[in-house]
Amino acid sequence: MELGGRMLWALLSGPGRRGGTRGWAFSSWQPHLPLAGLLNAKELVSHWTAVFEKRGIPEAQASSEYIVAHVLGAKTFQSLRPELWTQPLTPWQLQCIQELSSRRLQRMPVQYILGEWDFQGLSLKMAPPVFIPRPETEELVEWVLEEVAQSPCAMGTQDGPLILEVGCGSGAISLSLLSQLPQSRVIAVDKGEAAICLTEENAQRLRLLDRIRIVPLDVTLEGSWAHLLPWGPVDLVVSNPPYVFHQDMEQLAPEIRSYEDPLALDGGEEGMDIIIHILALARWLLKDSGPRFLHIQKSGPQRGCPADAWPGPQPARVPG
Repeated sequence: MELGGRMLWALLSGPGRRGGTRGWAFSSWQPHLPLAGLLNAKELVSHWTAVFEKRGIPEAQASSEYIVAHVLGAKTFQSLRPELWTQPLTPWQLQCIQELSSRRLQRMPVQYILGEWDFQGLSLKMAPPVFIPRPETEELVEWVLEEVAQSPCAMGTQDGPLILEVGCGSGAISLSLLSQLPQSRVIAVDKGEAAICLTEENAQRLRLLDRIRIVPLDVTLEGSWAHLLPWGPVDLVVSNPPYVFHQDMEQLAPEIRSYEDPLALDGGEEGMDIIIHILALARWLLKDSGPRFLHIQKSGPQRGCPADAWPGPQPARVPG
């Protein structure tokens, strides 16, 4: 019970309880859960799904399942042992679920509520306001891996490719590439201090710090590429850059607009501000054999991810 008490205190004193800049205060939340009679995981999922639906919370069932599974020590509700679905929960577990569900009612993304999220088989720490990787970001990683596999002779020495990621965020792209390309090395840059710190923490958690160089850098500044020359040239430049039209920013879902860093989303008047700088930087840093192409795809809203109320155009993808 002592361990449970420490974990509960960690939850109650987590993001937003120490004077964060976005006003995430939860001390005034009202209880939504009648503790009597709702004692097992399946009933709790049903209860919170109904509460979320009534309050207009997107992906209501997925949100409640993730929260209940997290408190019970699992990644997903489906991965819980069947006996846990109907086993009575302890008062401490009920209280944890209520606190986390109250954060979801504040439209906080599930990834931030749980404090972690799986990406390409890696468990990454998530913390606001650092950009949350979307399912499309996993597709970007797969696309880069295909390019490396198809162009081995153009990928540097026998030691593997040197990859530059612009706008590393949580480190999801860089770290998944490092884990799947054992001989590769990565230079990861971002202008946000929170992103730099989170990438470093995730790299340390995954024991990949020895193959990644994390550099605070604003690529929109004139001559910024010169700071990277000592470690270049590189075989690939990869980025999931801001691309949302500036005038569309206010139309984003509350999960995005209120919690994620707007600088990771706002692509300027035409959505191309950062992309243009990345292409200019690639000119100076790519090896002569580095591929240069831009892939842009437009698709409709995605499903299945509780925080993915995402605008239509997909990120510009720039491997080289």
